[in-house]
Amino acid sequence: MNLPLRDRKIDVFFAVLFSAFTITSLISDLLPTVGVDFSQPSDNFFVNSNYWYAHDADQLFMHPPDWMRIVTGLSAFVYMPFYVVLVFALLSGKNWIQLPSVIYATMIVTLTGVVVFGVEFFGDPAMRTGNPAKFLAFNLPYVLVPLLLLIRMRAPKPFTRRF
Repeated sequence: MNLPLRDRKIDVFFAVLFSAFTITSLISDLLPTVGVDFSQPSDNFFVNSNYWYAHDADQLFMHPPDWMRIVTGLSAFVYMPFYVVLVFALLSGKNWIQLPSVIYATMIVTLTGVVVFGVEFFGDPAMRTGNPAKFLAFNLPYVLVPLLLLIRMRAPKPFTRRF
């Protein structure tokens, strides 16, 4: 028998974070995937939000190579729908979300944690931000939260126990 949601406060915490990730996937990852230019300030809120982030923290994001557009495309078209399903499963205590959560966390750690962070810190110097602290402040939560979710989902029937 699963614990009621009021006894699984960590799941409420994850539901709030992944709801926010849904919005950020829609705003920030969809635009570079479909080729919207945000290399200059704009009157459009979404374009300007991406410009502000990319200008201050992530030059790679401002001028994404093809492989980066694939990474943002995964976020916009695969992770974003998963976030909606994940939030539902967390709030309703659906244990079937365990395996998809593990797959998702592994993909995030590999694509964001290894590839994107690797390029930022060890790749082409022209693509680095020059401000690793801002890059980490914006991007580290997108790797740490999935790792925490992976820890949360490690036990069989994760919603039957407190975390």
